[in-house]
Amino acid sequence: MSPWREGFKRLRRYPSALAGLLIIVALLAMALYAVLAIPYADAQRLWRGGEIWYDLPVNAAPQWLDRLTGGQAPPTLKVTSRDAAVQSRLFDQVRIQEQTLRVDFYYQQFPSEINLFLAADFTRRQPFVRMLWRTPDGVEIPLGARRIGASERISISQDQALARRLGAPPQIGLFAEPAPPEGLAGGEPGVRQGSYQLVLETVHFEPDTTIEAELVVYGRVHGLAGTDHQRRDLLVALLWGTPVALAFGLLAAVGTTVTTLIIAAVGVWYRGWVDAVIQRLTEVNIILPLLPILVMVGTLYSTSIWLMLGVVVALGIFSAGIKMYRAMLLPIREAPYIEAAQAYGAGSGRIVLRYMVPRILPVLIPTFVTLIPTYVFLEASLAVLGLGDPILPTWGKVLHDAQAQSALYHGFYYWVIGPALLLMLTGLGFAMLGFALDRVFNPRLRNL
Repeated sequence: MSPWREGFKRLRRYPSALAGLLIIVALLAMALYAVLAIPYADAQRLWRGGEIWYDLPVNAAPQWLDRLTGGQAPPTLKVTSRDAAVQSRLFDQVRIQEQTLRVDFYYQQFPSEINLFLAADFTRRQPFVRMLWRTPDGVEIPLGARRIGASERISISQDQALARRLGAPPQIGLFAEPAPPEGLAGGEPGVRQGSYQLVLETVHFEPDTTIEAELVVYGRVHGLAGTDHQRRDLLVALLWGTPVALAFGLLAAVGTTVTTLIIAAVGVWYRGWVDAVIQRLTEVNIILPLLPILVMVGTLYSTSIWLMLGVVVALGIFSAGIKMYRAMLLPIREAPYIEAAQAYGAGSGRIVLRYMVPRILPVLIPTFVTLIPTYVFLEASLAVLGLGDPILPTWGKVLHDAQAQSALYHGFYYWVIGPALLLMLTGLGFAMLGFALDRVFNPRLRNL
């Protein structure tokens, strides 16, 4: 049986290795799903936010978290003209159209915001619309009237005149229980559950004009991960942060480990001035601080994740690992099978790559596995410091935005817990697998 098969057979004896492997497989599946379900261009477009997320609430908690704690916070409710009851009549050469948008609201908390989006199709004369809010018990509250352009956004929840009439912000006053009679103690208003109606009475001055309406009653919970201050769905960042983090960690680990090992083997084989130059470069590079250099590059040049990856690999080549690999390769150079390879005419490149490097690969696998989360944390640290790639949704970028918006101070714990938990799982999975591999392939630890 080959040493590799024997090693992986022994690996199955360690439950920690299997648990770590399961975590890594779950992360890989999550990364694959993100790439297939949300293509790279779409992920960039979604992360920029803007009008893409117009129908999502601001700083909404995950819906499952609210339900798990026994709450009944409202999700976002949308009603369009396609769902409305429409009536039309002619009056003095104009057409009067009445649309009734119905909202069924049976929740224990008030909505966070109310917006009405209108789109009119006309030639010269803009239609005129009058808005009326009707509560479940038949109370009618005028919301004003105005002419409508090609595209309008009416923020009902920011109407200060309506707020003064209601004595509360519109998103509360329009859904609140009637005020108690004078003389009775009244605390916070309760939510009046039932079916609400928004009546739009539109005057069309042209025969072929139309108007499309969409009422958005923004909730306080959304999806599996919630939203941030720019209405962006955090699930996009959590999903796409997985392939970005794993790719950065894997490429950095492969780039630094392989190149360092080959350079160390070249120095051992050629000896002399080649080995001396490699050792002096290594000693100089060891004292260079990696993180401050990356901060300087990101501040003065670019925060591109691929540039940062290149700098990490370049600075990681002549790392302290060269000295460890050199110590392991020195006795191999004097082994009898190396002399035999020289005797039958093997070249220096073949001896280094085919006979020296493979001999220590099993011992390097645990180091390589545990090195991956190190670079994952490094990328996240740069993003938290504001040096992350601005066009990529990553875990570190989510944490940076949460810190900038004082998420913990305002009670938005989900904003921090999601990416932090994924970072911890990544470190735990690779660490558990790496430590088990070390016990399997390291001869000094096999009997411990």
